[in-house]
Amino acid sequence: MPAIRIENVSKLYRRTSSGHHLRTLKSALLERSLVKGLSREEAVPALVDVSFNVEKGEAVGLIGSNGSGKSTLLKTVAGILKPTSGSITVDGRVAALIELGAGFHPEISGRENIYINGAVLGLTRRELDARFDDIVEFSGLENFIDEPVKNYSSGMYVRLGFAVAIHTDPDILMVDEVLSVGDEAFSHRCLRRIEEFLAAGKTLLLVSHSLGLMEEVCDRVIWLDNGTLRASGLPRRVVDSYRESIAVAEGLVHQRAKQDREEESHTDEEADEDPGDPMRWGSREATVEDLKIWVGGEERYHFQTGEAVRFEISARAHREFEDFVFGIAIQTPRGIECWGTNTDLEGFVPSRLEAKAVKIEMECPNLRLGPGEYVVDVAVHARDGTPYDYRRHLASFSVTAATQSAGVYAPEHRWTFSEGVGWDAFGRDSTKPTKQTNQKTQGD
Repeated sequence: MPAIRIENVSKLYRRTSSGHHLRTLKSALLERSLVKGLSREEAVPALVDVSFNVEKGEAVGLIGSNGSGKSTLLKTVAGILKPTSGSITVDGRVAALIELGAGFHPEISGRENIYINGAVLGLTRRELDARFDDIVEFSGLENFIDEPVKNYSSGMYVRLGFAVAIHTDPDILMVDEVLSVGDEAFSHRCLRRIEEFLAAGKTLLLVSHSLGLMEEVCDRVIWLDNGTLRASGLPRRVVDSYRESIAVAEGLVHQRAKQDREEESHTDEEADEDPGDPMRWGSREATVEDLKIWVGGEERYHFQTGEAVRFEISARAHREFEDFVFGIAIQTPRGIECWGTNTDLEGFVPSRLEAKAVKIEMECPNLRLGPGEYVVDVAVHARDGTPYDYRRHLASFSVTAATQSAGVYAPEHRWTFSEGVGWDAFGRDSTKPTKQTNQKTQGD
């Protein structure tokens, strides 16, 4: 059974008409507005027929513009709001950090609020006593824990709320944008704790406008647009589609290029492409045509760790550009990101990309990946992240090494041992993999 199952959920709010800003129970009863359904004119839809599952152990992010329904959806899953129609099933204990200061009484101290908030989340007094010191230490509010929370800053509210939520040992953690209120050090602490939470097989539902955070933390991203589910899938793809839609809405995509794409969509070349290809997306104003890997002067896709490797990208611009970035990323087939970079991160300031075929090369003089299989993503995009062409798993290669190791990185290294540590045989020298034997001096 999924951790969260959302089926055809809609949420309508009553529109407040002119002259009805202050309503009483008597007026509502006289107008029968408590019992009659909402008409289309009276209703403001916050969610419209939304359906998806969140599997146990999965980290799912919700993105979208303000007013798209993200927070409303989180509140319905947490049980704070009741959906107008549809059903929500949650399997496991839930901890939610949805609104700044939610669940705290401003007139009492942080200490008392920890016990009240923890009790609401299902912990006993004994459990809270055992975890109290850890909660306070994590929040960093030791000097203010007996102050009324009405004297807390917004950042202090977040510190205390997250500390309580994460220490209630929930099966499902739901976090809204409030984490962005905290300072940098606390944000890093929260992210480390979220990673530990996910490593333990727990479930995360996260709302944030930080798209980079979504790509880093989440297994899947869902894009809500005006209360409807616009897209769901790989974080990078959904985030790029969202960025592209923003660029189009702001007029950053040239109308001429858009018309050219519409005309080309009817050509045979476009007919051969699968518009639903999950491994490729973007406006195609510029395209990545191919990727070749060169090792020792020859095209090769199997090499030893530490060899010099050159990546050759073939691309084509279908119009002239002044805003462009070329990027490359190496992953394992299971999606673990090993390394990635792009021209913008490395300080290249674009000035001109002519409308023709071009080649871009990136050389790694000493690519020290650990033994294993790897895939390469290649992209060309605008500096704000709007994708022109993003191609996942465009090429793959394998790496071997003279010695066994774990992980994806194989740094140069050498063992040294003090007197009293003896070996029957020496290991291989990490910088020169030759087998050595132990030589004993006379009289040993």
